[in-house]
Amino acid sequence: MASADRERAATSLLTARDLTVRFGDFEALRGVSIDLDTRSVHAVIGPNGAGKTTLFNVISGFMKPTAGQVRLNGANVTAASPNRLARLGLARSFQICSIFPNLSVADNIRTALALNVRGLQLLRGRSRRDENEARVRHLLDQGGLMDESERRAADLPYGRRRLLEIVTTIAIAPKFLLLDEPTAGLAREDIAPVAGLIKTVAATCGVLLVEHNLQVVKSLAAKVTVLAEGSVLCEGSYDEVARDPRVINAYIGAERRA
Repeated sequence: MASADRERAATSLLTARDLTVRFGDFEALRGVSIDLDTRSVHAVIGPNGAGKTTLFNVISGFMKPTAGQVRLNGANVTAASPNRLARLGLARSFQICSIFPNLSVADNIRTALALNVRGLQLLRGRSRRDENEARVRHLLDQGGLMDESERRAADLPYGRRRLLEIVTTIAIAPKFLLLDEPTAGLAREDIAPVAGLIKTVAATCGVLLVEHNLQVVKSLAAKVTVLAEGSVLCEGSYDEVARDPRVINAYIGAERRA
């Protein structure tokens, strides 16, 4: 690892180095490196098939790389399971809503807290339960879901279910949060609340975001990594990558023409 890479890794919460994933002769990722800092949003964009989901799968422990390394808080977690990574403070939200549909909104959040090792401690004793309920109310308020707290989750509109999913994910107080296309399929009026919640969350933890809505990326991301054909095409602020001719040709130009 070069000295510049070592310096960046020392200040980064989550670091991926030279990640390569091969399926036979096909390389889904080719030497991808990325540094993810706390209290910021880092977006990964690129055309379909660029390797975004594969990168997410490797970082979150659902797939092991052919080569390369993932480090969390300085520790090598390349071989760690998703459960161990969750215990270390890495949480992931998927493209498909993963909530308990027959539970109320509030009970979904209570369940997420109970599944958290730290949350289990809140269930012991009356004062602990009161603290737990205060946390539930805070999360409901943070997600703008207070008025729907007793509503069955399955009865929520899709955009509100996405909000609930993000809220239940942050209920475990992650150090880092991976969000896979959180605004996919949302109606226009639901995008702003979801984006607002992500911005709020980023004040307390790092967020890695895969997102096709470039306006959302522009409004949230401090740094953007552009993938194309499994490799990093470029990285920088949104304005920097949006002006890059390679990005315009490979992705942004195609998006604007669509």
